[in-house]
Amino acid sequence: MLEDTELGLFRESVQRFLRDQCLPYYAEWERKSWMPREIWSLLGEHGYLCVDQDEEYGGSGVSFDYSAVILEEAARLGLGSLATGLSVHSDICAPYIQHMGSQAQKAYWLPRLVSGATVAAIAMTEPGAGSDLQGMRSTAIRRDDCYVLNGSKTFITNGQHAEMVIVAAKTDPQAGAKGVSLFLVDTSLPGFQRGRKLEKLGLHSQDTSELFFEEVRLPLDALLGQEGQGFGYLMQELPRERLAIAITGVAAAEGVFEETKGYVMQRHAFGKPLGQLQNTRFVLAQCLTDIRCTRAFLDECKRQYSRGELDVPTAAMIKMAATELQNKVADACLQLHGGYGYMTEYAVARAFVDARVQRIYGGTNEIMKEVIARSILGR
Repeated sequence: MLEDTELGLFRESVQRFLRDQCLPYYAEWERKSWMPREIWSLLGEHGYLCVDQDEEYGGSGVSFDYSAVILEEAARLGLGSLATGLSVHSDICAPYIQHMGSQAQKAYWLPRLVSGATVAAIAMTEPGAGSDLQGMRSTAIRRDDCYVLNGSKTFITNGQHAEMVIVAAKTDPQAGAKGVSLFLVDTSLPGFQRGRKLEKLGLHSQDTSELFFEEVRLPLDALLGQEGQGFGYLMQELPRERLAIAITGVAAAEGVFEETKGYVMQRHAFGKPLGQLQNTRFVLAQCLTDIRCTRAFLDECKRQYSRGELDVPTAAMIKMAATELQNKVADACLQLHGGYGYMTEYAVARAFVDARVQRIYGGTNEIMKEVIARSILGR
């Protein structure tokens, strides 16, 4: 997809920032399993958070394409933990507030998200409720002048840094999906507690966490949108969430492909560069073909989203296609590195382990198949 000059210049500025401010330190962040909180303030200072929010809230008021560029460049450089956190903050949490928030909620929270003064997270998954969100047990029961929130959440991206969490909880535990509501929870409130930072297979510096809520008294104006409409809001916002996952998936595949292309021309076997062996050439030919095909579908989905036309089944298709691609390409490229590919000092090893979760979060790819199938055949 051809870019206009302004978007191309923005991409170059994002590349410079990531190469100067993140890439030199990223391996150490991954080793320590911790990304400094200061990076959020730095991102906000340079205007790389929530860029498509309106100017009245501090955003740049640009199109979604600009937000996509930030995710693409982070993923292409192998900064998977950063890309994941950015996606949740800018492409999930901020749009929820933008689309469902009151004027007061938008005026209070969005400038903080744009500047990096507040890191945002969204808490849906529970120990016993993952892709099937109707099984959640967290409750927010109204008592006079407040809602009292109780429950726990797990696998929460940005959980250790977050100053605000969008929490899904049941305001009517007997009403199933119709009893779910969303709340903007200030993490400084009494009764909120962070659990452990979870140790993961990949994305080590991403602060994925457990969160606990014990008798957290939420003001009535913490309710996001209408009571009982939370499940519908979640479904409404899923296309952008899944599109963002797809964007990082394709860009990560492109990045590890380019790294591997350089590697096979430098590494020798049987007296010649690996890149001159037929197997290597055929593997890379297949990878590039798959990347180009998925990229074309992704670009069409981005255009659909910008026109307000990206539906749930199509978003499920591109999420599934892009994450399967990411895993396939990472595996193929690791194999071409031989034993070195299994060494964590090589970027391809990190690309391989970081790719695996993409087929799980945002709804597992098995759930994506069911969503797609229902659009074809009904329930």
